[in-house]
Amino acid sequence: MKLSIIIPTLNEAEGLPQLLADLYPLCGDDTEIVIADGGSHDGTPALARRAGLPCVEAPRGRARQMNAGAALASGELLLFLHADTRLPPGARAAMHAAIQSGAQWGRFDVRIAGQPFMLKIIGRMINLRSRLSGIATGDQAIFITRTCFNAIGGFPDQPLMEDIELSARLLRAGCRPACLRQHVLTSGRRWESRGVWRTILLMWQLRWAYWRGVPASQLAARYR
Repeated sequence: MKLSIIIPTLNEAEGLPQLLADLYPLCGDDTEIVIADGGSHDGTPALARRAGLPCVEAPRGRARQMNAGAALASGELLLFLHADTRLPPGARAAMHAAIQSGAQWGRFDVRIAGQPFMLKIIGRMINLRSRLSGIATGDQAIFITRTCFNAIGGFPDQPLMEDIELSARLLRAGCRPACLRQHVLTSGRRWESRGVWRTILLMWQLRWAYWRGVPASQLAARYR
């Protein structure tokens, strides 16, 4: 299966060269990288195009950007990768093995980079919760077959919790994720800049409110 790695970006010019350098060994006839930009003003789209990558500009918001990237991509297997997340060695082989074993979608375990020790514990808790619930987060690098992605209508058009809602829709359709043990490494900058405990409390409040039916548009305002 051809793999399309779809990266939503917003002002990622500083870190994009290193990300692409990490991903280039994966590229070839059976793998492509697609940039889905949400209105960067630091030259991110131009940088991507100079690197020879397809780049689509979409309204700001990860859901809309990732849907636009998926529409441009040509692969049968879609991997949605945050710009501050790095794949482990053998990621492509692990995804293909999961799909060949019958999974329609999946995610990786995650490690959070940063100084606070709590970030290690948070990563483990995220992985355990995901394995038990079948709910994946964007930081875990969600992958899905195009057939399955199209069948559920892609990511829901909402400004927050699009990964949670995508997972919930897949579960309702009878599709549980392949929970890969290989770890992606994601930046802990959000946790460190806002405070670890404050961010933990905020995320639990937002998730609880979402499950109670509070619209994602209201939660996005609180998140920002």
